[in-house]
Parts: sequence; C-alpha cells; structure tokens
Amino acid sequence: MTRHAHVIGAGLAGLAAALDLVEAGCRVTIHEASAKAGGRCRSYHDAVLDRRIDNGNHLILSGNRAVLSHARRIGATDRLDTLPEAAFPFVDLENGQRWTVRVPRTPLAAMRSDARPPGVTPTAALAGVAGLLVARQDRTVAEAVRDRGPMWQSFWSPMSTAVLNMAPERGSAALLRAALVRSFFRGAAACRPVLAPEGLGSALIDPALDHLRARGVALNLRASLAGLVLTDGRAEGLVFADGLRVALGQEDAVVLAVPPAALADLLPNLPRPAPGPAILNAHFRVDRDLAMDAPPLLGLLSSNAQWVFRRGDVLSVTVSAAEDTPVWPMERDEALGVLWREVARALDLGSAAPLARRLLRERAATFDQSPEGASRRPAVGTAWRNVALAGDHVRTGLPATLEGAVISGRRAARHLLRA
Repeated sequence: MTRHAHVIGAGLAGLAAALDLVEAGCRVTIHEASAKAGGRCRSYHDAVLDRRIDNGNHLILSGNRAVLSHARRIGATDRLDTLPEAAFPFVDLENGQRWTVRVPRTPLAAMRSDARPPGVTPTAALAGVAGLLVARQDRTVAEAVRDRGPMWQSFWSPMSTAVLNMAPERGSAALLRAALVRSFFRGAAACRPVLAPEGLGSALIDPALDHLRARGVALNLRASLAGLVLTDGRAEGLVFADGLRVALGQEDAVVLAVPPAALADLLPNLPRPAPGPAILNAHFRVDRDLAMDAPPLLGLLSSNAQWVFRRGDVLSVTVSAAEDTPVWPMERDEALGVLWREVARALDLGSAAPLARRLLRERAATFDQSPEGASRRPAVGTAWRNVALAGDHVRTGLPATLEGAVISGRRAARHLLRA
C-alpha cells in the first residue's frame, strides 16, 4: 500500500514537506486551519489599497539556496527578480546622512570603505565580526559584540532587530551569526536582493499548490486539527475540530507544520520557544511616478521602521520588535502618520501624501529568538516515530526566516521517509 502522509499546515514549511513526500511516491493530503494557504508567506488583494500585498515583508537574498531551490522545483523562477548588485542603500533620518553598503566579492575586499557604514574603521568592523563568530550559544548579540561606536549604531543594532525581531540586548548571537554566515560572510554572490514583483504568495505559494494538485495532492481548507491519537510510540489517528476523525495506517505519517501555539495544544509536553515580539507593517499606495523614483529596498536608521520596500506603486515599511517602539501603542491613523513622515523624509517626497494606506499588526510574528528561546526549539523528529515537525521555529540553526521554513519542511519529509 502507498504510504499516506498528512501535512498539517499549508505554509511554506508544510508545502516544502508535501513536495518531497509526493515526489517520493507518497499519497499526500494537506490540512490547513485557515481559509487560505501560505501562512506568513501569503499574498492577498487589499481592498483599501486596491493592490495585492504580502501579509508580511520578507527579504530574500541570493544566498537563500533553499528558497531559490523551492522556486525552481515549482517552476516559479520567473516570478522572482534578482537585483544585479549586492548593494544596500541607507539613510539616517536623524542627521540626513546617506550611504550605500556594497558587499564585496571576497572577505578581503571588506576593507574597502564602501563595504562599511560611514565612520566605521576596518578594525572596528573586524572586532565585531570576530566577537560574533566566537560567541557561545547562550550569548546575546550585545554580549558578543562589545563595541558601541558607529558600527554598533549603523549595523549591529539595526541588523539584530531586523533579522531576529529583537533588540540586540535580547537576541541570540548564534542565530544572527547563522544568518550572516549564509549571506554577508559569503560575499556579494550570496547577498543580491531577490524581489517578488507580484508578491511572495504568487512566487512561492500559488505555484507550489498548482504543482501539488497536478500530482494528486488534496488540500483541505478550514480543517483545524484538534488532537492526535497517540499510542505505542506512534500517531494512530487525527481528530479535527469539526468532529472528523482520520485513522492512520501502519505506514502513514504526519507532518505538523503549525505554529508553536498550536503545537502546544497537540503535543503539550514538547519543549518549544515562547512567542516572540510583534511586527508592524504599513503600506502606502502613492503616485506611480513618485514610487518609481524610490529604490526597491532602503534601510532606515534613527526611525521606527528598519526597511522601506517598493513594489509597484506601494511603499511598505517594516517595524520589527514593534512593542519597543513609540508607534505600537498609537491609534491607527496616528501610527500611519508617523510612519509616512519617515518614508517621506527617507525618500525626499516633500509634502506628498499617500493615495491610500494600510496598517497591519502581527502579534507574536516570530518565536522568541533569545538564547533561551533558541534553546527550546524542538527537533524535527519526535518521540512518535511517524510524526515530524516543520516550521521556522524548529531546530534548523537559522532564525525565523523563509529559508528556515523551507529547510525545516524538507528535513521533516526526509525524517519520515527514512523512518
């Protein structure tokens, strides 16, 4: 009999697992609790903006091999656009200073002045890198990088907040190191920004669903798993919130690609990281001519937001570790006003006003990426031999990223196939 694999969760991790399982000859069914697939990598048409937007801004780099491999296998490479240069423009809103960091081709070329923020000496840059490289697993970024000069203000602090969704005083040095080792430390070839002109859902989710449906994979939406029947070291059945019960055969398997909060209800004794901070995203539709003058990506310092993304005529900002910023407790219109003024100053838009605007708050947007939180990440394999875990919160060594999600899904499938 063909093994039947049930994938719980149709986010990027669940879809990556389903692809490997169906290609290995398994019969696969995906169960998704919400009305749409995609998880935190979903695109949708927003009625206020009258544009298709992502439910979260994610930066993909050319060194994200797992994500790019995922795009290739589902025939979606034409839906991604890799920029020709590993260049990152920045502006400091406090003093108006602007610069562009150009990631060098080799580590030795990092001594070039345009490979560092202004005012940063090669010695200071290397000292911070050295501290991060040798930091123990229980160290925060602030404990690993001791210098508090220009490099701290213009790189380490904002980078930690953007990558880990945590201030450097809380974020794990090991997780930040893992992200940088796969990108900036590999040079320019791994650091070119990769954009999704039609949205991440259109590039990474929709083609995957088409690919899976063509191979007979069933997708059940609004199918919330309420419990597992666990006996004798394996899962014997699935119990859904609507009362449906699914018995599992001896060769059947389950991938739990669900958030940590849902995992707590299904496997209550399993170690897991606590929820992390919120992320706030603001989207502004502007006159197309204004938008075309903006770079695809702009880093912000001395501001609430860390990045401005441009897609079409929509300018989007991301505020990581949002609860620590002044805009978090503000009412919607006030927060949008503050963030728009930052965008206008960053892009020299003068008195221009947005044509439409949208504010999205995502609570617990990532898992707790402190050293303690990272130590509580569960492994892909579980005590039940036919149950595996997937999601960016499992133990991949990477932060909560799209790259980590894809890797976790493929590892979950590999674990079950070997078992």
